[in-house]
Amino acid sequence: MYEWNKLLLVGEQDGVKGDFNTLISMMNYVRYTTLEAIKDISVEELDYLHTPTGNTIGMLLTHMAGVEYWYQLNTFENRDLNLEEEVKWLPGLDLDDHARKTIKGNDADYYINLLNSVREETYAKFNALSDEWLYEQTEFGRAKATNYFKWFHVFEDEINHRGQIRMIRKLYKNA
Repeated sequence: MYEWNKLLLVGEQDGVKGDFNTLISMMNYVRYTTLEAIKDISVEELDYLHTPTGNTIGMLLTHMAGVEYWYQLNTFENRDLNLEEEVKWLPGLDLDDHARKTIKGNDADYYINLLNSVREETYAKFNALSDEWLYEQTEFGRAKATNYFKWFHVFEDEINHRGQIRMIRKLYKNA
């Protein structure tokens, strides 16, 4: 899926136009490293909970997909989750007790497919937009933000959680 010789070339994406080259190349590298972090992972390891109020790797992967999905809604459709989407995505977004009870028992392929399906939709939408869209400013909490920043935040969040995944894998191996 990811060609190593292209992952390190920011801005060199086949078939991608304008400033989206930079954004997509960074998103691709981050996703590649996330997938490497879960290589050869078992269901038991995906479900490992080091502390009663902690996160499992499966929860974090679901969170990554949910964050990206929420930003699709926010930036492409200018809306929040509807009730049906809340049922599907809030456990992973909230990372709470409900998530600890419900996000488990899935293998790595389940999470990889979830991440990939959301990412495919993101890239399809990106392909239909102009560079100007990246720089549009909208309300974002107590400030304004560009769509470019919002999508930077999507993969910045993934980077943080990938670090947690690596730590959880070490804790699991030492448990």
